[in-house]
Amino acid sequence: MGKDSRIEWTHHTFNPWWGCVKVSAACDHCYAETWAKRLGEGLWGPHTPRRFFSDAHWKEPLKWDKDAAKEKVRRRVFCASMADVFENRPDLVAERRRLLNLIAQTPNLDWLLLTKRIHLVRKQLPKGYDFPKNVWLGTTVEDQATAHKRIKHLLEFSSPAVRFLSCEPLLSAVDLSPYLVRNDKGNRVDWVIAGGESGPQARPMDPAWPAALQRQCARAKVPFHFKQWGHWAPVDQVTDVLKKNTPIRVIRQDGTEVSVAAIGKGKAGRVLAGKHWDQFPRVVV
Repeated sequence: MGKDSRIEWTHHTFNPWWGCVKVSAACDHCYAETWAKRLGEGLWGPHTPRRFFSDAHWKEPLKWDKDAAKEKVRRRVFCASMADVFENRPDLVAERRRLLNLIAQTPNLDWLLLTKRIHLVRKQLPKGYDFPKNVWLGTTVEDQATAHKRIKHLLEFSSPAVRFLSCEPLLSAVDLSPYLVRNDKGNRVDWVIAGGESGPQARPMDPAWPAALQRQCARAKVPFHFKQWGHWAPVDQVTDVLKKNTPIRVIRQDGTEVSVAAIGKGKAGRVLAGKHWDQFPRVVV
């Protein structure tokens, strides 16, 4: 949990618990699992315990809400960076209800609930529950297969203030165009985040993939946020920090070649097509 998050698209992070089960390719090099292991916590897998927290931990967002009200601003809270709020386990039911109550008690905070289990959300909510207007509901999309599988479930929800996608780690080209226009319920994807994978085992991202997402969003007038290149960056953007021993991998796509360098997230930066993309949806609460 963090009052001042290092994640570019949120102000705070909150975790109702720690631990999860990997469900798709995006989870292969899970940073949360790695971080937990460094702290000596074995929390990943269907038969491992989850780590729960004290009342003091749960009171922190109440302070953030009070500060936001005092400053007359809205603050975004990412939930959860070390778990999936909609994981299906009996021991998480009470904690999830406690989270929903906390969200209702913090109207000056916008809660970004990001899940890879978007198909389970309705089943995990109390009967008759509708998300309040300070909830932004999102799902992870790493490739075209997960786009087809997950986005249709996201667009079933009308009550969240925002429906968003986290295309990170972006592992292939993705066409989001069908989901950026309103469906028969009047719902569409309202915001797209994209980024490459970080860490020493990161899979490289073809620079054409996030660039294509940005253009798709621009055509549909959907806000786009480019979070990071990750561990790998386009060689032509990082020539000033390249070293002789920097690993170079050539990605071949449709007969073309592009060179990327493994230089780490910090040096790779987050410039796409010559600029930073820090667009956010406008929400009236």
